[in-house]
Amino acid sequence: MILPIVAYGDPVLRKACKDIDADYPKLDALIENMYETMYAARGVGLAAPQIGLPIRVFIVDASPFADDEDLTEEERNQLKDFKKTFINARILDEEGDEWAFNEGCLSIPEVREDVFRQPEITIEYEDENFKTHKETIKGIAARIVQHEYDHIEGILFTDKLSPLKKQLIKSKLKKISAGKITIDYRMRFPKAKKKR
Repeated sequence: MILPIVAYGDPVLRKACKDIDADYPKLDALIENMYETMYAARGVGLAAPQIGLPIRVFIVDASPFADDEDLTEEERNQLKDFKKTFINARILDEEGDEWAFNEGCLSIPEVREDVFRQPEITIEYEDENFKTHKETIKGIAARIVQHEYDHIEGILFTDKLSPLKKQLIKSKLKKISAGKITIDYRMRFPKAKKKR
């Protein structure tokens, strides 16, 4: 089932999310719905707060980046098969010189900006079967994971912009909150005027 994506301005996007355990109700269906919702919106990642749930769950499918001709064969191969579900994730370490990459977010449509992040992370998480993994992830895959991880910490990519950039996009963000945008996927707007 395709779920509505919560737009910028909703308080759930600012919450530090809670861990869950294997008893979380209908988790398999939730994860399936998250993938369906992400693909319907042509995204490469989606976090539970973006569908209104303040829990530490996010999904990533980096395969759309595998066609990027600027990448090495090794990088393309890594991205081609990089589809994962992260539960109760904790980034343990971030390394390397920060690099800029143009990011967007399904909760903040029509806004894209360069964001600086470190190129390598070590992350510990549980998969959908609650098996624990500890992995080092690099490059674009690391960036996608960092972006989604920020969501479960209550952080948005716009928080990482310079004060000037934030000022320049302020009116766009207000329009998004109010639902004054045209998008081709389901969204829930926190400040949209209710129809009577």
